[in-house]
Amino acid sequence: MRAFPQAPGLAAAFLSLVLTAGPSAAGTDETKALLFDPEGAIAYSQAAIGRRLSDHAFLDQDGRSVRLSHYQGEPLVVSLVYTACAESCPILIERLADAVSVAREALGERHFSVITIGFDAEHDRPARLKSFARTHGIDLRDWRFLAGDAATIDALVAELAFLRLPSPRGFDHIAQVSVVDGERRVYRHVYGADLEPPALVEPLKALVFEELAGSRRLKQVIERIRLFCTFYDPSSRRYAFDYSFFISLAVGGLSLLGLAFILGRAWYRSEYGPGHPPEGPA
Repeated sequence: MRAFPQAPGLAAAFLSLVLTAGPSAAGTDETKALLFDPEGAIAYSQAAIGRRLSDHAFLDQDGRSVRLSHYQGEPLVVSLVYTACAESCPILIERLADAVSVAREALGERHFSVITIGFDAEHDRPARLKSFARTHGIDLRDWRFLAGDAATIDALVAELAFLRLPSPRGFDHIAQVSVVDGERRVYRHVYGADLEPPALVEPLKALVFEELAGSRRLKQVIERIRLFCTFYDPSSRRYAFDYSFFISLAVGGLSLLGLAFILGRAWYRSEYGPGHPPEGPA
């Protein structure tokens, strides 16, 4: 099974994977061509940005009905895997879990949700997805594993511009995670099984910041300020609040007060002379 890892140059990342992959089974000529054309694959995938997803219906890992409209009004992280995958899908889901944990710490518990959809519609049924989640230690709040029928999966795969192709070992596919906004529009694709937290957190942070901008409630204003001053620390692989902005404001304010005092004192002396306070009324 082949998936496309993240790298500084996306085209190089796609190409390096194609060179190491074995032959694929029968599939559409267009999909085959894209899988072997790094620039074409990226262009195809990026064409989904701004596209609104349909209100598809699924069953979650516990057999409950879920529609995409359930997530209306909040950012949504969408990943696609197939449960028989023994190589990149487990890596992708575990790295995604790490990034989601970092995002929860940075953005708060209830600012976004996550869904993982099994794209092998014939085999990725609720019980199998539940087992897949448990096997890979996924037990995070607001994260559901979803199964759909073949028509639904095909439609969603097309809307997300997610490239997949049957192969002798299962599927060749892009390792792609999609960030969707509160109107179900595709906002960003994140590529690669080796997913670094900022690649996921930054687009989510931008969406949450934009969402909070419409509120004038004190709590939301404070939350926007907190997000504005929260930055990624590569050494800890976590986001932390940066106090330097407020320290700069304080230093700048004190400097302005000091300058105002000096100017006021100079003006006072020029008007009345040193040691001569102004005379009051007789």
